Amino acid sequence: MSEDLLPIGRFARLCRLSVKRLRHYDDLGLLAPARVDPASGYRYYRPDQARDALAIGLLRTLDVPLPMIARTLAEDDPTGPLTEVRDRQAAELARRRRALDVLERLLTEGLPAPPVTVVDEPARTVAIARDTASLDEIGPAMGRCVARLLDVPSTEPMIGLFPLDPTEEFPVALAAVLPDAPDAADGPDGPDVPPGTRREVLPGGPFATAVHVGPFDQVGLVVHGLLAWCADHGHTPGGTTRETYLADPERTPPEDLVTRVQIPLEDER
Repeated sequence: MSEDLLPIGRFARLCRLSVKRLRHYDDLGLLAPARVDPASGYRYYRPDQARDALAIGLLRTLDVPLPMIARTLAEDDPTGPLTEVRDRQAAELARRRRALDVLERLLTEGLPAPPVTVVDEPARTVAIARDTASLDEIGPAMGRCVARLLDVPSTEPMIGLFPLDPTEEFPVALAAVLPDAPDAADGPDGPDVPPGTRREVLPGGPFATAVHVGPFDQVGLVVHGLLAWCADHGHTPGGTTRETYLADPERTPPEDLVTRVQIPLEDER
């Protein structure tokens, strides 16, 4: 193959891509042309850039984020980034399979009606990490919150906090319960909370409570069951859902995860 520069049209044909797509890759900073004519602005490419062009196209079909694509192309040994891509794809495939299983049950068995109890929760002092998320990005947002709470000296399960009425982008939070009795080495208010978190008090009171067994991304079915229960029993639900994670996701298969789901009852306060 000639080492002469190829005009963008010939290079596009060589890579089985459109000229528009190549211009887009350039705009994204993923694949710059080898030369741009200063007078006409016309782009020229080296034949060996076809490898990167084809790799970008394949990675984009897999919905790989742009930073990961750039990292994959920059690595002398792409094994590590490609392993991450493969793991992400496997996790996404597993999530989609779980969603299809739930959809099948929903269509054949109808809406779930989990057993609901009213629990009077005490107020708790917590270290809380906050973030924002869309419905598709709750997992990464909660992962960022977990990372900020790892050094909190708590022996109790973490508590997720979510709005009952999510918008396109909405606030999420994760709380780690702080010890009741301060250690002698701590200040008068107890242990310091890590950077990026705040000490707050989660209010207590009556909560409609149900238990979800299964993946975190299916908790919404139990929330629906709790809201239906509130409507059937004439209760007014509060604005924040609590999820207490009773099983360690690092050691528990998704289908065996246990989450206590709670909605505050405003009319009972």
